[in-house]
Amino acid sequence: MRLVVDLNKCQGYAQCAFLAPDVFTMHGEETLVYSPWADEEQREKVARAVAACPVQAITADGLDGAGDRSTGAAQGASDAR
Repeated sequence: MRLVVDLNKCQGYAQCAFLAPDVFTMHGEETLVYSPWADEEQREKVARAVAACPVQAITADGLDGAGDRSTGAAQGASDAR
């Protein structure tokens, strides 16, 4: 599944890093580093991380297996290819 984090929205709360540490990590106190592609075995952890983001900065395409799922406003932008 493809992940996009709107780093302009991200405030460094690190909920994603706590819930899916193999996908999201904090570099220092405020900088998020993440893998744009998550393996299928990370699906549940990524789903929890997406839901837990307090500012809805994470978009995960293909999270539910039936297309795109987004908690942010960037979903439409990712569909416009």
